Amino acid sequence: MKLYNKHRKVELIIDQELLEKIGKTGIDHFPNEFGGFLIGKYSDDYKTLFITDYILPKSYKGSRYLFERSSKGMKSFFSKLFKKKKEFYVGEWHTHPNGSTGFSDIDLNAMINIEASPSVNIKNPVLLILSISEKQLNQATFYIYDNKKLIPYE
Repeated sequence: MKLYNKHRKVELIIDQELLEKIGKTGIDHFPNEFGGFLIGKYSDDYKTLFITDYILPKSYKGSRYLFERSSKGMKSFFSKLFKKKKEFYVGEWHTHPNGSTGFSDIDLNAMINIEASPSVNIKNPVLLILSISEKQLNQATFYIYDNKKLIPYE
């Protein structure tokens, strides 16, 4: 799947099979929200982001309308990942059970805090929101964070 963000004039590429795998992971936690970290790498000109994998947080709180993950222990993981595969943290994903793929104020504030975090070295993290039902992935929307805004890829 290849998506384009007109605002930033950048592409995002993710394998459909990987997207479905992320959706299945979210469905396994239905009816609660669930999520994790997105892993990827950029093209040499930084115009294309390749989402290559996802990982789950080591600890989290999930309820029907809220997902909070911890980043505890992840710094070491991401450091090893970069040394081994030259891939790194590129953003977040979470589900909205029986909901839309629209982002909430909580989602936006989380991305503002992530971008401002001294331990995160990317200025435009990606947010993936998956609309799921009990048995299927309904829709997925990727957003790019830019200057306190979340702008969808198309």
